[in-house]
Amino acid sequence: MRVDLFDFELPPERIALRPARPRDAARMLVVKGDLPFADGTVRDLSGLLRAGDVLVFNDTRVIPAQLEGMRGQARIGATLHKRIDLRRWQAFIRNGKRLREGDRIAFAAGVSALSQARHPDGSWTLAFEGEEPVELLLERAGTMPLPPYIAGKRGPDEQDRQDYQTVFAACDGAVAAPTAALHFTPELLASLDAAGIGRETLTLHVGAGTFLPVKVDDTSEHAMHSEWGRIDPEVADRLNAARAAGGRIIAVGTTSLRLLESATDESGTIRPFKGDTAIFITPGYRFRAIDGLMSNFHLPKSTLFMLVSALMGLERMQAAYAHAIAGEYRFYSYGDASLLIP
Repeated sequence: MRVDLFDFELPPERIALRPARPRDAARMLVVKGDLPFADGTVRDLSGLLRAGDVLVFNDTRVIPAQLEGMRGQARIGATLHKRIDLRRWQAFIRNGKRLREGDRIAFAAGVSALSQARHPDGSWTLAFEGEEPVELLLERAGTMPLPPYIAGKRGPDEQDRQDYQTVFAACDGAVAAPTAALHFTPELLASLDAAGIGRETLTLHVGAGTFLPVKVDDTSEHAMHSEWGRIDPEVADRLNAARAAGGRIIAVGTTSLRLLESATDESGTIRPFKGDTAIFITPGYRFRAIDGLMSNFHLPKSTLFMLVSALMGLERMQAAYAHAIAGEYRFYSYGDASLLIP
Protein backbone atom coordinates (compact mmCIF):
# COMPACT_ATOMS: atom_id res chain seq x y z
CA MET A 1 0.00 0.00 0.00
CA ARG A 2 1.11 3.58 -0.59
CA VAL A 3 2.57 5.09 2.57
CA ASP A 4 0.97 8.47 1.87
CA LEU A 5 -2.46 6.89 2.45
CA PHE A 6 -1.57 6.92 6.15
CA ASP A 7 -0.75 10.62 6.31
CA PHE A 8 -2.78 13.23 8.19
CA GLU A 9 -2.30 16.77 9.47
CA LEU A 10 -1.56 17.06 13.18
CA PRO A 11 -1.32 20.52 14.79
CA PRO A 12 1.92 20.71 16.84
CA GLU A 13 0.01 21.83 19.93
CA ARG A 14 -1.72 18.42 20.06
CA ILE A 15 1.60 16.73 21.02
CA ALA A 16 1.68 16.08 24.77
CA LEU A 17 4.93 17.05 26.51
CA ARG A 18 3.85 15.73 29.94
CA PRO A 19 1.41 12.99 30.96
CA ALA A 20 -2.00 13.56 32.52
CA ARG A 21 -2.05 13.64 36.32
CA PRO A 22 -3.17 11.35 37.77
CA ARG A 23 -2.29 8.97 34.95
CA ASP A 24 -5.74 7.40 34.68
CA ALA A 25 -7.34 10.85 34.22
CA ALA A 26 -6.21 10.81 30.58
CA ARG A 27 -8.99 10.96 28.02
CA MET A 28 -9.91 7.86 26.02
CA LEU A 29 -11.65 7.64 22.66
CA VAL A 30 -13.71 4.46 22.27
CA VAL A 31 -13.90 3.12 18.71
CA LYS A 32 -16.13 0.05 18.67
CA GLY A 33 -17.18 -1.54 15.40
CA ASP A 34 -19.38 0.83 13.43
CA LEU A 35 -20.87 2.51 16.51
CA PRO A 36 -20.51 6.28 16.98
CA PHE A 37 -17.27 7.37 18.62
CA ALA A 38 -17.52 7.72 22.41
CA ASP A 39 -15.44 10.19 24.43
CA GLY A 40 -14.44 9.17 27.94
CA THR A 41 -11.48 8.70 30.22
CA VAL A 42 -9.15 5.81 30.99
CA ARG A 43 -10.97 5.42 34.32
CA ASP A 44 -14.00 4.20 32.36
CA LEU A 45 -12.15 1.09 31.19
CA SER A 46 -13.63 -1.41 33.66
CA GLY A 47 -17.13 -0.46 32.51
CA LEU A 48 -16.24 -0.90 28.84
CA LEU A 49 -14.96 -4.46 29.13
CA ARG A 50 -16.65 -7.67 30.26
CA ALA A 51 -15.92 -10.06 33.11
CA GLY A 52 -13.64 -12.75 31.71
CA ASP A 53 -11.82 -10.39 29.33
CA VAL A 54 -8.05 -10.26 29.79
CA LEU A 55 -5.77 -7.23 29.39
CA VAL A 56 -2.22 -8.07 28.29
CA PHE A 57 0.55 -5.72 29.41
CA ASN A 58 4.20 -5.38 28.50
CA ASP A 59 6.40 -5.49 31.63
CA THR A 60 9.55 -4.16 29.97
CA ARG A 61 11.41 -1.45 31.84
CA VAL A 62 12.93 1.56 30.08
CA ILE A 63 16.65 1.98 30.67
CA PRO A 64 18.48 5.36 30.50
CA ALA A 65 19.69 4.55 27.01
CA GLN A 66 20.49 8.06 25.74
CA LEU A 67 24.21 8.85 25.92
CA GLU A 68 26.31 11.90 25.03
CA GLY A 69 30.06 11.63 24.56
CA MET A 70 33.18 12.59 22.65
CA ARG A 71 35.36 10.82 20.09
CA GLY A 72 38.42 13.00 20.19
CA GLN A 73 37.05 16.47 19.43
CA ALA A 74 33.83 15.22 17.83
CA ARG A 75 30.63 15.19 19.87
CA ILE A 76 28.75 11.88 19.54
CA GLY A 77 25.20 11.06 20.60
CA ALA A 78 24.11 7.44 21.03
CA THR A 79 20.68 5.93 21.55
CA LEU A 80 20.94 2.25 22.43
CA HIS A 81 18.53 0.23 20.36
CA LYS A 82 18.95 -3.48 21.05
CA ARG A 83 21.13 -5.65 23.28
CA ILE A 84 23.48 -8.00 21.44
CA ASP A 85 25.15 -9.66 24.43
CA LEU A 86 26.35 -8.78 27.95
CA ARG A 87 28.59 -5.90 26.86
CA ARG A 88 27.48 -4.99 23.35
CA TRP A 89 24.48 -2.97 22.18
CA GLN A 90 23.29 -1.86 18.78
CA ALA A 91 22.91 1.93 18.81
CA PHE A 92 21.72 4.73 16.58
CA ILE A 93 24.43 7.38 16.41
CA ARG A 94 24.11 11.13 16.00
CA ASN A 95 27.09 12.54 14.10
CA GLY A 96 27.87 8.98 13.07
CA LYS A 97 29.83 10.12 10.00
CA ARG A 98 32.61 11.08 12.41
CA LEU A 99 32.84 7.50 13.69
CA ARG A 100 35.14 4.73 12.47
CA GLU A 101 35.51 1.10 13.52
CA GLY A 102 37.66 0.82 16.62
CA ASP A 103 37.03 4.38 17.81
CA ARG A 104 36.68 4.94 21.54
CA ILE A 105 33.78 7.11 22.69
CA ALA A 106 34.11 8.71 26.12
CA PHE A 107 30.70 9.23 27.71
CA ALA A 108 29.93 10.89 31.06
CA ALA A 109 30.91 9.52 34.49
CA GLY A 110 33.90 7.57 33.21
CA VAL A 111 31.81 5.35 30.91
CA SER A 112 33.31 4.46 27.53
CA ALA A 113 32.60 2.20 24.57
CA LEU A 114 34.31 1.06 21.38
CA SER A 115 32.60 1.32 17.99
CA GLN A 116 32.89 -2.14 16.52
CA ALA A 117 30.81 -2.35 13.36
CA ARG A 118 28.48 -0.22 11.27
CA HIS A 119 25.17 -1.82 10.19
CA PRO A 120 23.41 -1.27 6.85
CA ASP A 121 20.74 0.87 8.55
CA GLY A 122 23.41 3.27 9.82
CA SER A 123 23.42 2.03 13.41
CA TRP A 124 26.57 0.83 15.17
CA THR A 125 27.61 -1.96 17.51
CA LEU A 126 29.01 -0.41 20.67
CA ALA A 127 31.09 -2.54 23.07
CA PHE A 128 31.17 -1.06 26.57
CA GLU A 129 34.50 -1.18 28.35
CA GLY A 130 35.10 -2.36 31.90
CA GLU A 131 33.67 -5.08 34.10
CA GLU A 132 30.58 -3.43 35.58
CA PRO A 133 27.20 -4.48 34.17
CA VAL A 134 26.16 -2.16 31.36
CA GLU A 135 22.92 -1.37 33.24
CA LEU A 136 24.97 0.18 36.07
CA LEU A 137 27.00 2.20 33.57
CA LEU A 138 23.83 3.53 32.01
CA GLU A 139 22.39 4.53 35.39
CA ARG A 140 25.51 6.68 35.84
CA ALA A 141 25.91 8.13 32.38
CA GLY A 142 22.59 7.82 30.57
CA THR A 143 19.36 9.80 30.42
CA MET A 144 15.83 8.65 29.60
CA PRO A 145 15.44 8.30 25.82
CA LEU A 146 12.43 10.53 25.29
CA PRO A 147 10.82 10.27 21.84
CA PRO A 148 12.18 12.78 19.31
CA TYR A 149 8.90 14.71 19.15
CA ILE A 150 9.24 15.44 22.90
CA ALA A 151 13.03 15.70 23.12
CA GLY A 152 12.98 18.26 20.31
CA LYS A 153 10.94 20.59 22.51
CA ARG A 154 12.45 19.96 25.94
CA GLY A 155 15.21 17.92 27.52
CA PRO A 156 14.63 14.89 29.78
CA ASP A 157 14.56 15.56 33.52
CA GLU A 158 14.23 13.65 36.77
CA GLN A 159 10.43 13.61 36.50
CA ASP A 160 10.71 11.60 33.29
CA ARG A 161 12.45 8.79 35.18
CA GLN A 162 9.08 8.21 36.87
CA ASP A 163 6.69 9.37 34.17
CA TYR A 164 8.24 7.25 31.42
CA GLN A 165 7.88 3.93 33.31
CA THR A 166 4.71 1.89 33.68
CA VAL A 167 3.52 0.40 36.97
CA PHE A 168 4.35 -3.00 35.42
CA ALA A 169 7.99 -2.17 34.60
CA ALA A 170 10.10 -5.10 35.78
CA CYS A 171 12.47 -6.35 33.06
CA ASP A 172 15.27 -3.99 32.04
CA GLY A 173 15.86 -3.58 28.32
CA ALA A 174 13.50 -1.15 26.57
CA VAL A 175 14.61 2.15 25.09
CA ALA A 176 11.02 3.32 24.66
CA ALA A 177 8.06 2.88 26.97
CA PRO A 178 5.01 0.75 26.12
CA THR A 179 3.04 3.96 26.36
CA ALA A 180 -0.55 2.70 26.48
CA ALA A 181 0.25 1.14 29.85
CA LEU A 182 1.49 4.47 31.24
CA HIS A 183 -2.17 5.30 31.99
CA PHE A 184 -2.59 2.53 34.59
CA THR A 185 -2.62 3.21 38.32
CA PRO A 186 -3.15 0.93 41.35
CA GLU A 187 -6.65 2.40 41.66
CA LEU A 188 -7.53 1.56 38.06
CA LEU A 189 -6.16 -1.97 38.45
CA ALA A 190 -8.30 -2.43 41.56
CA SER A 191 -11.43 -1.42 39.64
CA LEU A 192 -10.55 -3.89 36.86
CA ASP A 193 -10.05 -6.65 39.42
CA ALA A 194 -13.43 -5.88 40.98
CA ALA A 195 -15.06 -6.10 37.55
CA GLY A 196 -13.62 -9.58 36.91
CA ILE A 197 -11.24 -8.43 34.18
CA GLY A 198 -8.01 -10.42 34.14
CA ARG A 199 -4.52 -9.30 33.31
CA GLU A 200 -1.36 -10.98 32.09
CA THR A 201 2.13 -9.74 31.25
CA LEU A 202 4.63 -10.50 28.54
CA THR A 203 7.96 -8.84 27.76
CA LEU A 204 8.93 -6.99 24.58
CA HIS A 205 11.99 -4.78 24.80
CA VAL A 206 10.92 -1.83 22.67
CA GLY A 207 13.71 -0.51 20.47
CA ALA A 208 14.43 2.97 19.16
CA GLY A 209 13.41 1.72 15.72
CA THR A 210 9.81 2.32 16.79
CA PHE A 211 10.42 6.06 16.22
CA LEU A 212 12.13 5.77 12.84
CA PRO A 213 10.14 7.30 9.96
CA VAL A 214 8.99 5.17 7.07
CA LYS A 215 11.17 6.43 4.22
CA VAL A 216 9.81 4.33 1.36
CA ASP A 217 6.80 5.03 -0.86
CA ASP A 218 5.19 1.60 -0.49
CA THR A 219 4.72 -0.45 2.68
CA SER A 220 6.06 -3.56 0.92
CA GLU A 221 9.51 -1.93 0.78
CA HIS A 222 9.79 -1.07 4.49
CA ALA A 223 12.10 -3.15 6.68
CA MET A 224 11.08 -3.36 10.35
CA HIS A 225 13.69 -3.42 13.09
CA SER A 226 13.59 -6.56 15.20
CA GLU A 227 12.92 -6.54 18.94
CA TRP A 228 13.36 -9.25 21.57
CA GLY A 229 10.32 -10.65 23.35
CA ARG A 230 9.12 -13.44 25.63
CA ILE A 231 5.78 -15.05 26.46
CA ASP A 232 6.03 -17.65 29.22
CA PRO A 233 4.27 -21.03 28.73
CA GLU A 234 1.92 -20.51 31.67
CA VAL A 235 0.88 -17.10 30.32
CA ALA A 236 0.11 -18.58 26.91
CA ASP A 237 -1.92 -21.35 28.56
CA ARG A 238 -4.00 -18.91 30.61
CA LEU A 239 -4.67 -16.68 27.60
CA ASN A 240 -5.81 -19.64 25.50
CA ALA A 241 -8.05 -20.83 28.35
CA ALA A 242 -9.59 -17.36 28.77
CA ARG A 243 -10.39 -17.17 25.09
CA ALA A 244 -11.84 -20.69 25.05
CA ALA A 245 -14.13 -19.63 27.90
CA GLY A 246 -15.46 -16.72 25.85
CA GLY A 247 -13.19 -13.95 27.16
CA ARG A 248 -11.64 -11.39 24.86
CA ILE A 249 -7.89 -10.75 24.70
CA ILE A 250 -7.26 -7.00 24.77
CA ALA A 251 -3.67 -5.96 24.10
CA VAL A 252 -2.53 -2.91 26.03
CA GLY A 253 -0.27 -1.23 23.50
CA THR A 254 0.99 -2.11 20.07
CA THR A 255 4.05 -3.79 21.60
CA SER A 256 1.88 -6.37 23.39
CA LEU A 257 -0.20 -6.85 20.25
CA ARG A 258 2.79 -7.44 17.97
CA LEU A 259 4.32 -10.04 20.27
CA LEU A 260 1.01 -11.85 20.75
CA GLU A 261 0.48 -11.99 17.01
CA SER A 262 4.06 -13.20 16.50
CA ALA A 263 3.47 -16.05 18.94
CA THR A 264 0.09 -17.22 17.59
CA ASP A 265 -0.31 -20.04 15.08
CA GLU A 266 -2.78 -20.32 12.21
CA SER A 267 -5.37 -21.97 14.45
CA GLY A 268 -5.37 -18.99 16.81
CA THR A 269 -3.46 -20.74 19.59
CA ILE A 270 -0.97 -18.54 21.45
CA ARG A 271 2.35 -20.37 21.83
CA PRO A 272 5.22 -19.69 24.26
CA PHE A 273 7.72 -17.36 22.63
CA LYS A 274 11.31 -16.33 23.24
CA GLY A 275 13.31 -14.51 20.59
CA ASP A 276 13.21 -11.71 18.05
CA THR A 277 10.20 -10.44 16.16
CA ALA A 278 10.08 -7.99 13.27
CA ILE A 279 6.37 -8.37 12.51
CA PHE A 280 4.96 -5.55 10.35
CA ILE A 281 1.16 -5.33 10.40
CA THR A 282 -0.62 -3.43 7.64
CA PRO A 283 -4.20 -3.48 6.29
CA GLY A 284 -5.08 -6.93 4.99
CA TYR A 285 -3.47 -8.69 7.93
CA ARG A 286 -5.67 -11.33 9.63
CA PHE A 287 -5.49 -10.96 13.41
CA ARG A 288 -5.28 -14.27 15.24
CA ALA A 289 -4.44 -13.50 18.89
CA ILE A 290 -6.30 -10.39 19.96
CA ASP A 291 -9.86 -9.11 20.08
CA GLY A 292 -9.10 -5.47 20.83
CA LEU A 293 -6.39 -2.93 21.53
CA MET A 294 -5.85 -0.05 23.90
CA SER A 295 -3.37 2.35 22.34
CA ASN A 296 -2.21 5.94 22.33
CA PHE A 297 -2.47 8.12 19.20
CA HIS A 298 0.32 7.61 16.69
CA LEU A 299 2.43 9.53 14.19
CA PRO A 300 1.27 10.17 10.62
CA LYS A 301 2.67 7.62 8.15
CA SER A 302 4.04 5.51 11.02
CA THR A 303 4.05 1.73 11.19
CA LEU A 304 1.85 2.01 14.30
CA PHE A 305 -0.86 4.01 12.55
CA MET A 306 -0.71 1.34 9.83
CA LEU A 307 -1.24 -1.30 12.54
CA VAL A 308 -4.34 0.33 14.03
CA SER A 309 -5.67 0.85 10.50
CA ALA A 310 -5.21 -2.87 9.87
CA LEU A 311 -7.26 -3.61 12.99
CA MET A 312 -10.12 -1.16 12.46
CA GLY A 313 -9.94 -0.17 8.77
CA LEU A 314 -8.09 2.79 7.30
CA GLU A 315 -11.15 5.01 6.73
CA ARG A 316 -12.43 4.28 10.24
CA MET A 317 -9.11 5.27 11.82
CA GLN A 318 -8.78 8.36 9.65
CA ALA A 319 -12.19 9.43 10.93
CA ALA A 320 -11.27 8.56 14.53
CA TYR A 321 -8.07 10.60 14.37
CA ALA A 322 -9.92 13.52 12.79
CA HIS A 323 -12.41 13.32 15.68
CA ALA A 324 -9.54 13.23 18.20
CA ILE A 325 -7.78 16.23 16.64
CA ALA A 326 -11.00 18.25 16.51
CA GLY A 327 -11.75 17.26 20.10
CA GLU A 328 -8.28 18.35 21.25
CA TYR A 329 -7.07 14.96 22.39
CA ARG A 330 -3.40 14.84 23.35
CA PHE A 331 -1.20 12.76 21.03
CA TYR A 332 1.79 10.39 21.27
CA SER A 333 3.72 8.89 24.17
CA TYR A 334 2.48 11.18 26.96
CA GLY A 335 -0.90 11.70 25.34
CA ASP A 336 -4.40 10.29 25.62
CA ALA A 337 -5.63 6.80 24.80
CA SER A 338 -7.99 5.00 22.46
CA LEU A 339 -9.84 1.71 22.96
CA LEU A 340 -10.25 -0.11 19.65
CA ILE A 341 -12.71 -3.00 19.47
CA PRO A 342 -13.31 -4.32 15.90
